Amino acid sequence: MKKIGLIGGMSWESSHVYYRLINEAVKERLGGLHSAKSIMYSVDFAEIADMQSDGRWDEAGEQMAEAARSLEAAGADLIVLCTNTMHKLASYIEDATKLPFLHIADAAGKAITVQGIKRVALLATRFTMEESFYTDRLRELHGIEVLIPDEQERKIVHDVIYQELCRGIIREESKSEYMKIINRLISEGAEGVILGCTEVGLLISANDCEVPVFDTSLIHAQAAVEAALLKAGE
Repeated sequence: MKKIGLIGGMSWESSHVYYRLINEAVKERLGGLHSAKSIMYSVDFAEIADMQSDGRWDEAGEQMAEAARSLEAAGADLIVLCTNTMHKLASYIEDATKLPFLHIADAAGKAITVQGIKRVALLATRFTMEESFYTDRLRELHGIEVLIPDEQERKIVHDVIYQELCRGIIREESKSEYMKIINRLISEGAEGVILGCTEVGLLISANDCEVPVFDTSLIHAQAAVEAALLKAGE
């Protein structure tokens, strides 16, 4: 079994979900007392969030690179970045080490393609919804069209993530607002919904929607386990 290097803390609310999902998946695959071999480098999210809001992306990228180098030095065999938004800085991680990097949008894209879906709604931070690093990758590498909420809806989705979910606050009122947004995008032709922030799965589940839901935390964690258990030559 390979050691999974996790870059977490953005937020720790979702990072601990990653840890649980990865270990549950290993136990399901191997049985008995098996658990994942993993190493986590957890950042102070307050510092990262300030860099995001101030547009200091190069500085944030250097922190991601430092985390990746630390994981490599600690013996990790592959790297998983436990957040969607910071994949904007994936190149910093890829350039910092020679370890395989499992991109969350690729994991999501493969899961969506398997179900034959070509048009999805995306709920995420405003950075992920409004910038091209995520939606372009889904379109160009996986042939998936992405529908995003309108400006006011994007503000609601973003504010709930940072002001509530990242702080462990779960409100039914916020879930109701999210469902209104999701249902409107479904009415516009979305065939599925990407929970494109690793905290959104704390609020919305597959049982809430009439179309398939793609929880990126779950999908990414499963992809990490597949990579960790892959035998040489496979």
